[in-house]
Amino acid sequence: MGALPRLIDTHCHLDMLDAPALALAEARAAALAAVITIGTDLPSSRVALRFAHENDDVWATVAVHPHEAASFDEAALAGLDELAGDERVVAVGECGLDFYRDLSPRDAQRRAFVAQIELARRHSLPLVVHVREAGDEVLGLLAAHADGLTVVMHCFALGDRVDDCIERGYYTSFAGNLTYKNAAALRAAALRLPADHLLIETDAPFLAPMPFRGKSNHPALVVHTARALAELRGWTLAQSAEVTTANARRVFGLAAGEAA
Repeated sequence: MGALPRLIDTHCHLDMLDAPALALAEARAAALAAVITIGTDLPSSRVALRFAHENDDVWATVAVHPHEAASFDEAALAGLDELAGDERVVAVGECGLDFYRDLSPRDAQRRAFVAQIELARRHSLPLVVHVREAGDEVLGLLAAHADGLTVVMHCFALGDRVDDCIERGYYTSFAGNLTYKNAAALRAAALRLPADHLLIETDAPFLAPMPFRGKSNHPALVVHTARALAELRGWTLAQSAEVTTANARRVFGLAAGEAA
């Protein structure tokens, strides 16, 4: 067999894993080129950045998740603003709207989201977007405030708005749920979206792919999503890795030598 394909897990939560050091060791053994760990509030954004400084193959994003939007204030924004200037930070996110769980008031979610769109603009960073049961409103706010920004739709679930995402040039990231039997609509979307705008992620510890569904996810398992995408689009696994890794490097500004 040839060398394993080089993959990038563009979205995981190392701070939520029971054994992040072990997960990173497994990722390296699986030949992952890089891992991007995600901030969901100011403390976790600081932890994400610490992981990135301690590991050459880890990069960080910083943000306040919509679940935490009730705590978003000027102090939180100032803290994120400071972190976002660090060279190891490659995006603002995940931020957005979640009207499914509604863990923060919707007005607070909207305010936090718009403020973080502007944060991404100030720092010339991509925006990583969380959206659940709020597609129309998220797309409306992005249309109003995010023109010219690189936008990544994390854990893509807007199958009914694929045309909008294509027209706007948004990047779309697919997680382990692409492998689930009940994900026909998701697979249809992944087949239609432009190859040069496809990304893969784990969202670890969530959304473990088949045959690990129901267990804790970790970055090394991103290969299962890469394989599912390859089978869907008639690619080899190596082609899937080549396409999605090139896209990830372009979106997050990772030179090949920095993610190899």
